[in-house]
Amino acid sequence: MTIWAIVPVKPLRRGKSRLAGTLSEEERTQLNKELLKRTLQTLNGLPEIEHTLVISRDPAALTIARKQGARTLREDGMPHLNTAMTRATVVAQVYATRGVLFLPSDLPLLTREDILALLAYGDNPPVVVIAPDRHENGTNALLVSPAGLIEYDFGPGSFQRHCDRAKAAGARLEIVNLPSLSLDLDLPEDLELLNQLKVQS
Repeated sequence: MTIWAIVPVKPLRRGKSRLAGTLSEEERTQLNKELLKRTLQTLNGLPEIEHTLVISRDPAALTIARKQGARTLREDGMPHLNTAMTRATVVAQVYATRGVLFLPSDLPLLTREDILALLAYGDNPPVVVIAPDRHENGTNALLVSPAGLIEYDFGPGSFQRHCDRAKAAGARLEIVNLPSLSLDLDLPEDLELLNQLKVQS
């Protein structure tokens, strides 16, 4: 199965604004850079991922992506995440990709094994594979095969909406609950939990 990974990235200096009370702007910028590099390094070398496509309006993020061997797509203006993801999917479809894996760059515990687990559920399309966040509210990873099978609806409550869209499309729905996929860094408590896990390990 030919899969493209799509990684949307907010401007590095503006991302993680809800951590402003915990981290300075410079610290947040550095955190965003490290998370992006880590995500791309985790995807690199996986034969199951044909290409990784980073979409962003931040030239610095796109430069990091290219240095990591990823393809890049420059956003114009201030598009909504769902619009950006749709545009990136269209680019992937031009190359006859079988499916697309949406993967944000703020999953600090992401492993190659997690990605392989998601892909393992993606055999025998039509299928939608969803990894929810730890609150089962948002969508932390989304595999759609064939590409374009459902419309994206990221944002608060997206987990249930993506489930509903998969069912409406007649696709097999697979939900993957993995602790390492469920933690995304959005709020101070997420950062606190990550630090606790680091201490425990």
